[in-house]
Amino acid sequence: MTNPPFVPAFDMTAFLARQAEFDKRASEIFPVNKAAVLSVLARAGITLVTVRFDGGGDSGQIEEIDARSGESSADLPDTSVEIARCEFHDEEVRHVTVPLPEAIEAMCYDLLESKHGGWENNEGGYGEFTFDVAAGTIVFDFNYRIERSENHYHEL
Repeated sequence: MTNPPFVPAFDMTAFLARQAEFDKRASEIFPVNKAAVLSVLARAGITLVTVRFDGGGDSGQIEEIDARSGESSADLPDTSVEIARCEFHDEEVRHVTVPLPEAIEAMCYDLLESKHGGWENNEGGYGEFTFDVAAGTIVFDFNYRIERSENHYHEL
């Protein structure tokens, strides 16, 4: 008599608890990261940053980062900014110093995953983030692409 192969059991309760802990850590570091990034943008004279993203077919990326200083186009400086990072499989929050464009991208990808996980799958999604420095806000405008199907059944 042979023993059946060992199949590890997935503990959904433990997974959901770990996800809740990660979500809590991520929500706690977001305001700190937002303040750090907006502060560096303000010191650089940047008034508005628009980040466009697009995803589909199981891949997605940030397409463009556009910075403005008043009505004029501006370049994002490579000024370093310290941001906090957390990972799902690590309970520790790490502080890293990265160039400003990288910090902005990290925040956008984190928001995409937390608000619309899987945004890059199938037909995907697209949209933009708007960092309004004077208002101290980040607006996240997201659009899902949806494939539609209509069935017409005729029995004659």
